[in-house]
Amino acid sequence: MVITIIILSLISSQPITPKIEHIDKVEHLIAYFSLMAWFAQIYHTSKQRLYCILFFVLLGIGLEILQSLTSTRQASWLDLIANITGILLAWQVTKGKLAYILTFLEKSLINR
Repeated sequence: MVITIIILSLISSQPITPKIEHIDKVEHLIAYFSLMAWFAQIYHTSKQRLYCILFFVLLGIGLEILQSLTSTRQASWLDLIANITGILLAWQVTKGKLAYILTFLEKSLINR
């Protein structure tokens, strides 16, 4: 997932979604929400999750900086805000019982 986000953030992009203003911000939010939600399923302690949050925020910052250095992409504060919002939403959602949904699914599949 991390590699996919890196690649999609740096390749030249032609919009594949309809031309809706700021739809890419929703895409950023969903991408980083998915990333944090996935890793929050693996790492359950507060310290581990804090490291995930810091890493993903730094990843978003780094990718925005790298985009500013390309001729086909541009950095955007709104993208970074959408990234961080996705990370924080996933962190909040996975604090309760949803923190173990992958474990539940794995056990369900094994016990079939």
